[in-house]
Amino acid sequence: MNCNDTPAADAPPVPAKPAAATHSIILVGLMGAGKTTIGRLLSRHREMEFVDSDYEIVARCGVSIPTIFEIEGEAGFRKRESAMIDELTQRQGIVLATGGGAVLDPVNREHMKARGIVVYLHCSPQELFLRTRHDRNRPLLQTEDPLARLQALYAQRHPLYLEVADIVIDSGKQSTHCLVRRLEQELARVEAAADQA
Repeated sequence: MNCNDTPAADAPPVPAKPAAATHSIILVGLMGAGKTTIGRLLSRHREMEFVDSDYEIVARCGVSIPTIFEIEGEAGFRKRESAMIDELTQRQGIVLATGGGAVLDPVNREHMKARGIVVYLHCSPQELFLRTRHDRNRPLLQTEDPLARLQALYAQRHPLYLEVADIVIDSGKQSTHCLVRRLEQELARVEAAADQA
């Protein structure tokens, strides 16, 4: 396995934060950026609980996100999402994967910034298109030109992701294990700075 931007082979491994950590790690980024995949792997590595806000909404409603969009529209879904983000960000010591549009609400952004370490998994619209082009569970991409839609979503949301992020990681073409290793290094840096503050 070859991970770019990693320390030399003789560098000591970055220790994982103990399970008793009281802060949460909140993953943001566009659909398909890897929030759920990376979140699950990171939570296992850190022995923290993993929670996906979209999955929690589906579990509570008993229907899929496309069905919620169909019945309530995007505004109805966003209202449910905001309530879920408020609830989940109050929990401590979890790895939280948020929906791609969670940053649209300024209150959600405030909650995320105040209640955890926010990681933006950045990915280009072109790469996201390759990852999501066959996925029918993403209502915002059910258009004639999903790539154009992703480019528009990126233009709208990228500045908001940067606004809330403590850490920005490119989730482009690296393996998930390399990505988590790099993320652990960045988390150690942010946690050390927070401990000194």
